[in-house]
Formats: sequence, C-alpha cells, structure tokens
Amino acid sequence: MTDQKIQPKVVVFSTPTCSFCNMAKSYFREKGVKFTDIDVSRDPAAARDMVRRSGQMGVPVIDIGGKIVVGFNRPQINTLLGIKQHGKDQYSTPGDSRPCPAFGAGK
Repeated sequence: MTDQKIQPKVVVFSTPTCSFCNMAKSYFREKGVKFTDIDVSRDPAAARDMVRRSGQMGVPVIDIGGKIVVGFNRPQINTLLGIKQHGKDQYSTPGDSRPCPAFGAGK
C-alpha cells in the first residue's frame, strides 16, 4: 500500500475453510491493508448481502471501495489499492483463483 493515498474501505466476505480467502487475508496483512473480515458461513444476512453485491455465492468476495472482486484476483486487487508489484511473491499463482463455494453447495 502506498503511503500517499488514503486506503479505500476493504471488506472480505469469506469462510474459515476457504484457502483463497485465507490467502487474500494474508496478502492484505502482508501489504498493510486494513480490512474487515465477514464470515458468511456464520452470518446469513451477510451472505445475502454478499450475493446482492456480487451476484456470486462463492468466496472470497472482496469489496474495495465499492468495487467488487470475486476470488483472490491479485492483479485486480493491486490495481484497486495502488499496490505496485515487482516480480513474483508467494501469492503468485497461474490464472489466479476461482471462488470457493460459500454456502448452500449442492442445494
């Protein structure tokens, strides 16, 4: 995160068992990005809000200043937060992530 900009509000809709959710939250911590984590597996109202915002039932759904990112899409996250990436890091994965099922899978 650059020091010159005010950070937009970041909300991560996640579940405890989602590996991409955990990667996204670790990435934010490493980069010094403040965020609010909402566990949609324990909060049905938040799960409905996540679907309303994103049209998706998979996690992570990340709201960065009102712009929605579905999955751990590091390049999009970096763009929205003004993070300059130099080379590869531990989060470099081919093709980025697909969302994990959040709730109601198979129903």
